[in-house]
Amino acid sequence: MRKIYLLFFALSILFFANAQQADALIKHAKLIDGTGNSWIYADIAVKDGKIMAIGHLNNYSSNKIIDATGLIAAPGFIDVHTHIEGDEIKNPLASNFIYDGITTVVTGNCGSSNTDIKKYFLMLDSLKTSINIATLVGHNDVRKDVMGRVMRDPTEDELKKMEAIVEQAMKDGAVGFSTGLIYIPGTYSKTEEVVRLAKVAAKYNGLYASHIRNEGDSVTQAIEEALHIGRENKMPVEISHFKLSGQNNWGRSKETLPLIIKAREEGLDVTIDQYPYTASSTNLGTLLPDWVLADGQDSINARLNDSKQLKTVIDFMVQRLNKRKLKHFSYPVVAYFKADTTLNGKSIEEVNLLKGRKHTAREEALTVCDMMKQGNAGMVFHGMSENDVKAIMKYPYNMFASDAGIRIFNSGSPHPRGYGTNARVLSKYVRDEKVISLEEAIRRMTSLPAQKFQLKDRGLIREGYAADIVLFDEKEVKDNSTYEKPHQYSTGFKYILVNGQISVEDGKQNNIRNGKVLYGPGKCN
Repeated sequence: MRKIYLLFFALSILFFANAQQADALIKHAKLIDGTGNSWIYADIAVKDGKIMAIGHLNNYSSNKIIDATGLIAAPGFIDVHTHIEGDEIKNPLASNFIYDGITTVVTGNCGSSNTDIKKYFLMLDSLKTSINIATLVGHNDVRKDVMGRVMRDPTEDELKKMEAIVEQAMKDGAVGFSTGLIYIPGTYSKTEEVVRLAKVAAKYNGLYASHIRNEGDSVTQAIEEALHIGRENKMPVEISHFKLSGQNNWGRSKETLPLIIKAREEGLDVTIDQYPYTASSTNLGTLLPDWVLADGQDSINARLNDSKQLKTVIDFMVQRLNKRKLKHFSYPVVAYFKADTTLNGKSIEEVNLLKGRKHTAREEALTVCDMMKQGNAGMVFHGMSENDVKAIMKYPYNMFASDAGIRIFNSGSPHPRGYGTNARVLSKYVRDEKVISLEEAIRRMTSLPAQKFQLKDRGLIREGYAADIVLFDEKEVKDNSTYEKPHQYSTGFKYILVNGQISVEDGKQNNIRNGKVLYGPGKCN
């Protein structure tokens, strides 16, 4: 008997001596690796910020063992369409993203970005955020740097200056070039200008990401413009927040999706992204004609204070409302109005009545103009079809994206997509309505965006890859944010690791800020 004990003791010493030591060990997980393949049971060992091993890891040990029994283990989610510039300093924990399973974001979308990318990345390195960050370089801000908000074509000298800014941004690590062609001053640019600037990004293997020129009545022409820019430069294209705006355009996903399918069949690397909601969110100024918004606030006010020009603006707004087959501006809801925050959460129709004005569309349009003279407002616009949302969601080369910034809890009345995009897909569209499978949803949140935006060693659970890992309960995951009460975090995400460090433990975020800057393919050392 004593010999048996000695043998057992010796074998135990030998086992532990040969055991691999991990920084963290995830046991008994239901692993969905991001490829779209079916789940398997597996353990995951993490060391030095990387995935060390995957499988039945009985010979691995760690001082931090996570029992993932009953939980899905997936790569950290990648949100390719965000607007976080300026928010990082306000809330580097980025809690709204982390609680929604997001470990990496791409900012600089819709033509809006920092233009000194090197300086921006140095700031991020110093600040440290909870999430990884990559960025595009935005056309609107590049144009503003050179031309301001003027409504005209650039000179050749101005174009060359803009090209130089884009080139330096790509060398400093931007992942591509973005446009916001409904925003000032991007809306004043012609296609040829965008082709010229996107060509510079293509030179450094960047992609072209576009908030296209129109998402309503002229949506097919706007899609064709984006595809043309990609073809001219032989570069990948990403069409942002793919949707149909306006009740009169409901059902037109039957026209728009085939344009993407055909372009891919012809060899163009074009993909799309989507937020899973029937409301959009942008600024109040998009209701007005583009020419009104040229130059600065003083110029805007001067035009709106001119009775003839004001009448033209109101006529334009009412005509657009009639096209939507609506009698009132009930669909735009104030998200944040700095001049009067008591209006947050109210529709333009309601704001107009609060001001004691007549219950007519023309008076509501006048209320919009008054708010514009006070400095614009962030808005939520209700106007999409659930059937179109689902049809677009089924398209396999479509990623999920929040189109949101880092939320400051209880500030304003923002779109719920900033809190619940991924959880909403996983709960409403995967679990409850079965629009797509769980494995497919995870692929769209992980490997597809990582591949498209060339985020190396991200988007898959694979040995040697960065240990960005999400553990969630597929039966409990839920988006809690609503239009009425937006400031509510998603639930069901139990553990989240960012570059190997645990950022969420037992469903609660800690103060770990282990995110990294992710550089694009043109980065020059």
